[in-house]
Amino acid sequence: MTLTELRYIVMLAKEQHFGRAAERCFVSQPTLSIAVKKLEEELGIALFERTKSRVHPTPIGDQIVAQAQQILEQASSIKDLASTGKDQLTSPLSVGAIFTIGPYLFPHLMPQLRSIAHDMPLLIEEGYTADLRKRLRNGDLDVVILSLPFNEPDVVTQPLYEEPFVVLLPASHALGKQKLIRAEDLEKENVLMLGEGHCFRDQVLEMCPSLRKPMEDNKSPIRTATEGGSLETLRHMVASGLGVTILPYSATLNTQYSEGALITRRFEAPAPARTVALAWRASFPRHKAVDALRQAIQQCGLEF
Repeated sequence: MTLTELRYIVMLAKEQHFGRAAERCFVSQPTLSIAVKKLEEELGIALFERTKSRVHPTPIGDQIVAQAQQILEQASSIKDLASTGKDQLTSPLSVGAIFTIGPYLFPHLMPQLRSIAHDMPLLIEEGYTADLRKRLRNGDLDVVILSLPFNEPDVVTQPLYEEPFVVLLPASHALGKQKLIRAEDLEKENVLMLGEGHCFRDQVLEMCPSLRKPMEDNKSPIRTATEGGSLETLRHMVASGLGVTILPYSATLNTQYSEGALITRRFEAPAPARTVALAWRASFPRHKAVDALRQAIQQCGLEF
């Protein structure tokens, strides 16, 4: 039994498909299949039930996968401890961010971090909160940047900054005549939102519960004309006149549209906002690397 085999069965349980699991593990499908079969033969039990459409763990397989996950986390902690003997600002730092933060923070962050820790390579990726949580626990990521609340055992979180929400409108929209927007002003609007799985969508719905209901208009049986996969998709939809949307303020800066095509309006106090934070495993020993990342973000000037 090897850590590699344990990593394979954890990924297979997650993907429930040999091809996708092999791709995520950066090996061929036969390599992963043979390794899983070898482990099943060694243990003398079937870890997975295989059908034409999917693969899923057996009851005992579920328990073994859970134990394998713990072992992989402990192995990652050993690597973390070993890194304490190295220069903390020369080894690569793996950083993840949620989709609604990464595109608007990383371009500013990279040059700032280079000036602080020029010998520390930064490996970045974007994902949903749920996926980043798992990758942080697994040791695939060292630090994640996300929106609070974020509760995870043995994980440290530290707030970075508060970011307000704003309404994005076509320049000719009637709400543009108002200096400030109230949540109830949006009840009769076609508000474009992100799809399921985005924490920002949940925050918007918490702020405006009425957006969960269809519009009272036979011509518009649904509230959203689209559920975008990204904030940029929503911006393009607004520019096309399909509705309005709510964005974190950083997503309204440096757009490709000509001046005057789109306008933003802030909310009436108390204005909705999110708290952007860093999160890392309590066992992660490279405190200087985390400090350098935090300092670089603070130097990005994200004060709204």
